[in-house]
Amino acid sequence: MLSIKRSVWGTFFAMLGSIGYYAAYVVIIIRAVDGSVSIGELAFLAGSFRQLRSLLEGILSRFTSVSQGAIYLRDFFEFFEIKPKIKPADHPLPFPKTILQGFTFEDVGFRYANSDRWANRHLSFTLHPGEKLALVGENGAGKTTLVKLLARLYDPTEGRILLDGKDLQEYDIADLRLNVGIIFQDYLRYQMTFAQNIAVGNISQQHNRPLIEASAKQSLADTLAAKLPEAYDQQLGKRFAQGVELSGGEWQKVALARAYMRDAQLLILDEPTSALDARAEYNVFEHFAELTKGKSAVLISHRFSTVRMADRILVLEKGELVEIGSHQELIKKDGRYAELFNLQAMGYR
Repeated sequence: MLSIKRSVWGTFFAMLGSIGYYAAYVVIIIRAVDGSVSIGELAFLAGSFRQLRSLLEGILSRFTSVSQGAIYLRDFFEFFEIKPKIKPADHPLPFPKTILQGFTFEDVGFRYANSDRWANRHLSFTLHPGEKLALVGENGAGKTTLVKLLARLYDPTEGRILLDGKDLQEYDIADLRLNVGIIFQDYLRYQMTFAQNIAVGNISQQHNRPLIEASAKQSLADTLAAKLPEAYDQQLGKRFAQGVELSGGEWQKVALARAYMRDAQLLILDEPTSALDARAEYNVFEHFAELTKGKSAVLISHRFSTVRMADRILVLEKGELVEIGSHQELIKKDGRYAELFNLQAMGYR
C-alpha cells in the first residue's frame, strides 16, 4: 500500500514538473516571437530553466531517498523496542548445584506465534539425572523445538516443565542457561580467531586460555589447532588476508567445543556430527560418553549408530511422543522406531 501511494504521488509531481517546464518554454518562445524577449535572452532563459529543473529533480530525489530510509529507520527503532517474551520470575530460584529429580514434562505443548499448527503436543516424560536421552523423528517432528523448551528459549503454550519438582519458569534464567551447554545444527561460523570461536560458548571466560584449550581437547578440535600456522590465534574465515577457511567437519568440532566451555549439568547436541565422517563421529561420541558421566544429555541425530549410545530413545511424530525406551526395547516393540531403524539399515546391507 505504501509503495502504491509513493508511486502515485511520484507520478503526479513528475507530471506537474514536466508541464511547468514545457509551459515556461512556450511562454518565452511566444515572447521572443512578438519581440518582448531577444534571442540572447531566450538562450539564457532556456539554459536557466534546464539548470533549475536539474536542481529541483536533485532536491526531490533526495527527499525520496530520505523517505525510503525513514521506512527502515522506523523498523530499526521498533527492533530496539522489542521486549523478550521470556519473563523472569519475581523471586527467581538458583539452579540446583546437583540435579536430583531431573526435568519432567507434564502434558507440554507449544505453538509458534501466529500459527495454528502445534510444534509439540502432549509431551509427558522425565529426563533423569545423568541420563542420555536421544530424540528421533523425521524432519519437522518437533525435536529442536523440544530442546529449546528444555533450555527455556521458549515457554510452553500449555502444560509445564519441572526441574526437581519446581516449574522451570521459577528459576533464574541466566543461571539456568549457564548450566545448559547447547549446540544447534545451525551454529554460526564467526570471522574471528580459533580461540574466540570457542570462547563464544561462555563469553565471560573469553580470556581463559586454559579453559578454551581444554574445551578444544574435549571436542577433539585441539588436533585441528595444532595444524594451523598460528594455532589458537589463527584467524578463521576468508574476510581477512591471513584467514584460514575450515571444512564443514572442522567447523563442527570448533562449534562442539563451545558446549564444553561451561561446566553444564545438561548438554544438548542438535545434529552435532552431521558433517563428520564415520571415524570422526565415532571418536567424538566415544569421548562424549566419557565426558558426560554423571551429567544429563540430550542428543538429536538421524544416525542410529549415534542414537544407540543413549540410555533411552524418545520417538517423535508430528510433534507428539509416540515411543520411548532403550534401543533393544523399541526394536522388540516393532513400532515406529524399529521401522526407521530398519529403513536406514537397509542402506548398509
